[in-house]
Amino acid sequence: MVHVVWVTKYRYPVLKGDIQERCRELIIQICDAEDVRILKGVVSKDHIHMHIEYPARLSVSDFVKRLKGRTSRRLQDEFPSLKKRYWGRHFWAIGYGAWSTGNITDEMVQEYLEHHRDPSNVDGGNIILE
Repeated sequence: MVHVVWVTKYRYPVLKGDIQERCRELIIQICDAEDVRILKGVVSKDHIHMHIEYPARLSVSDFVKRLKGRTSRRLQDEFPSLKKRYWGRHFWAIGYGAWSTGNITDEMVQEYLEHHRDPSNVDGGNIILE
C-alpha cells in the first residue's frame, strides 16, 4: 500500500467541474486496468491524493508515470482550454510524492485523506476517487 500525491503544473486550479469529473473517471479506469485498488482518494482543484493497494509486479514509479501520462493526454485532447493553457503539453508538474503506508497506520492515512475530502477544509470542491 502506498499514499501517492501529484500536482498540476504551476499548481493551476484547473481540476474543476467536467475536467475534475473526467480526471476521476480516467484514474479509476487506469487503476482497474492495472489491477490497482483505490482505498481512498481525492481529486482536488490542483492536486490528486490516492491511497492505493497495488500488485507486487508493478513499480510505483511506472504506475504513476502511466497515470500522469494517460490522464494528461486524454484531458488535453478532450478539453481544448487545457491545451491552450498548457501549450507545452505538460499538464502535471514534474515528480510526485509516494509514501509507503507500512510505517504509519492505515487509520492515519485515512484521517489525512478525510481531511481533504471535507470541502470546508479546502478552497473549492473536491471529489472522491473510490
